[in-house]
Amino acid sequence: MTDSQQGPVRVGRAPEVWGRVPARNVNFTGRSALLDRMHEGLSSEVTAVVPHALHGFGGVGKTQLAVEYAHRYKSEYDVVWWIPADQPVLVKSSLAGLAPYLGLQAATRGGAEDAADAVLDALRRGEPYDRWLLIFDNADQPEEISDLIPQGPGQVVITSRNHRWQGIVDTVAVDVFTREESVAFLSRRALLSEADADRLAEQLGDLPLALEQAGALHVETGISVDDYLALLKEQTSALLSESKPSEYPMSMTAAWALSVAQLRSKLPEAVDVLRCCAFFGPEPIPRDVFRLAGHEVSDPGLSAILSDTILLTRAIRELGRFALATIDSQSRTIQVHRLVQALLRDEIEEEERARYRHEVHLLLAGAAPKYPDETASWPRYNELIAHILPARVADCADPAVRSMVRDVLYYLYRSGNYQSARIFAERFVERWSEVSGSDHPDVLVVRRHLGSIVRELGEYRAAYELDSATLERMTDVLGPEDPETLVLSSGFAADLRAMGDWPAARELDERLRDQHARVFGEEALPTLQLMNNLAIDYGLNSEYTKARNLFELVHRKQSQSQQRIGEVNVLNAWNGLSRAVRLEGDSVEAVALGEEALAYGVNELDAEHLWTLRTARDLSIARRRAGDLDASLELAQDVYSRLQRTMGDHHPDTVAAASNLSNALRATGDIEAAYEIAAQAVAHYQSLYGDDHPYVHGCATNLAILRRLRGDAEGARAIDEVALAGLDARLGRDHHYTLTCAVNLASDLAALGLIEEARRLGHDTLERLRRQFKSSYPLLLACATNHALDTTAAGFEEEAEALLEEARQGYAQAMTVDHPDARLALVARERMNCDFDPPPI
Repeated sequence: MTDSQQGPVRVGRAPEVWGRVPARNVNFTGRSALLDRMHEGLSSEVTAVVPHALHGFGGVGKTQLAVEYAHRYKSEYDVVWWIPADQPVLVKSSLAGLAPYLGLQAATRGGAEDAADAVLDALRRGEPYDRWLLIFDNADQPEEISDLIPQGPGQVVITSRNHRWQGIVDTVAVDVFTREESVAFLSRRALLSEADADRLAEQLGDLPLALEQAGALHVETGISVDDYLALLKEQTSALLSESKPSEYPMSMTAAWALSVAQLRSKLPEAVDVLRCCAFFGPEPIPRDVFRLAGHEVSDPGLSAILSDTILLTRAIRELGRFALATIDSQSRTIQVHRLVQALLRDEIEEEERARYRHEVHLLLAGAAPKYPDETASWPRYNELIAHILPARVADCADPAVRSMVRDVLYYLYRSGNYQSARIFAERFVERWSEVSGSDHPDVLVVRRHLGSIVRELGEYRAAYELDSATLERMTDVLGPEDPETLVLSSGFAADLRAMGDWPAARELDERLRDQHARVFGEEALPTLQLMNNLAIDYGLNSEYTKARNLFELVHRKQSQSQQRIGEVNVLNAWNGLSRAVRLEGDSVEAVALGEEALAYGVNELDAEHLWTLRTARDLSIARRRAGDLDASLELAQDVYSRLQRTMGDHHPDTVAAASNLSNALRATGDIEAAYEIAAQAVAHYQSLYGDDHPYVHGCATNLAILRRLRGDAEGARAIDEVALAGLDARLGRDHHYTLTCAVNLASDLAALGLIEEARRLGHDTLERLRRQFKSSYPLLLACATNHALDTTAAGFEEEAEALLEEARQGYAQAMTVDHPDARLALVARERMNCDFDPPPI
């Protein structure tokens, strides 16, 4: 059966979410049996998603069939979402665009990897919609996107030219039209008689794309079928005489050549625009690229066309009329079928191909925003990255183009798209090294970006080794005070922090501060970023007042600056200030600052951007320290679940969130759940950092607390003794983390009845704390309280009472006697447990 019109209209409401599905083809014809088979197969899967792949060679109409299916059966779904899948690196960005419509509150401006993982999880659960249809258009290798195909109650359609999908999913073979379908199509599209349509279809091999171009040419020029067939015969003979490999159907090649010839006779400038489009990717091209960057191209003739709004509009209109491009007026994009692109590229000589390709490189560079740090620029970058790899930008050595590449990498990094950023960076390092040499400054700069990306992915050893090697080469090639060398040096300080060598990181950043100020200027963004990093160093070295003062200075300079700072930089400093205030002992102010910072992160980045989640975790800690245990636990659970979903169980930020959740559970009395999570956190940290990293020892002290609370004081003592020795060796006995562990070890000793040993350790620790911190400092108060209990147990009541009075005054000054810690220490007279929370590095 052949439909003479579009498929039946299904009565019912439209989907709640209808995203990125191409417009319905008003000339769609036939395919009833294929559509019925698809519908029957998809509808019958009631237990699990079994994707259906439409398989066939180029030009047979796989995409149009998927478009028609989506429109014809849309009333059966709550969500219909279209995903261009020819570049696997960009599939997550397409999935991420669905996040806001599923109530995930992840903005489309960034964080694509986090948002995509959240989307897959929501689809799997069927929340808030369980009737969903996702269409992955033009997928290639199955393994490239298999992890991105959702499970759950919905349905998935894949279009592909790759036969390897057979046997993996249910495959529907799509062939050329039947002759009946071809005749019906041409009769409606070009108003041809049945006899003429049959003759034309015979010569074009019933290939839908060729039929569409022939029909469009007839409508636009009025050419008769006899004349068209004569020209087609001439064109086919010419093609055959060239002895080119028959990579494409001959009927398609000949039909396309006729359409281009007629277009050239009507508007030659349109052919230049079409050829230009052939060297973009097959995804939609924003028309603004031509408007914004037409003057950037090197060819005067092409520049004149692209810069002339009226002429360009005419050219694009003609491309649509001749069915050589799809024009979407709503999204203001132009799209050329990948088969047409290939034919266009093949018809010209290599020298001309290189010229057009370079013009596209210049167009992309000219249209790219100049401030990848700013979220307002991210949507445009997201539109352009689909064309970076297909346009072979990596082959270009033009300084403006390479500058654009670096900005694209920084956008991907800042927006949280770390995996995509890594793939891009590795490809450009490889290609640019081949083209320009491994020591070329552009290669070294991309290696610098790659080091930052790998570090954010939690691969600290790999980042350290990469940055160390790059820094050595960059220092030799560019010099020690070249701006790029200084920025990389700051990144290497971050590697030192990640490796646990905090004094060395602080020493390096202190030296870099003066260099940055001299080279960039006191108020310049790189200098402010360096100062922010130095404040982190101070915090890790337990110099909390220095950290607070420097974070305040950075935050104030950012607020007063007239330059573009970037939302991630603002949030980093804002949250750093909140954390430093908490670590200095003022949890109430830290909560106020943290709540403001979190609101900023959610609004300006999104709820699941990595830096927003880091801010939320610090806020959870501040709430716990301030005594709001229920709110702290609620936020800790939310952050941990989001990081598990978006970054995985083994990412350093997920492990840090697990540690916080364990502490929050212990504070609210759920010892068993807290113990299980703490044990996992220690194991994960050991695999990430090795056995001797300060964070491993710090989290071990949390586990020891829970061992003691579960009745295993001997086991707790063994853990704390190892941790204390490790922290003492790495950080020194007077470091905050070392003193925290010492307080807990004293509690272990007391629980074992070793009161004198507990008193000696408690006294030594208290004296060290008194020398460093004010009398109301929470760790000092906890130590004084515990030491008072041990002193009482030893029979020294008067001394113990003096210690309790000291603690009472400190609690009154620091928080209020109604704080849970104060009630526990002063009323219940119980021991204080001092936990550890690893800060971002």
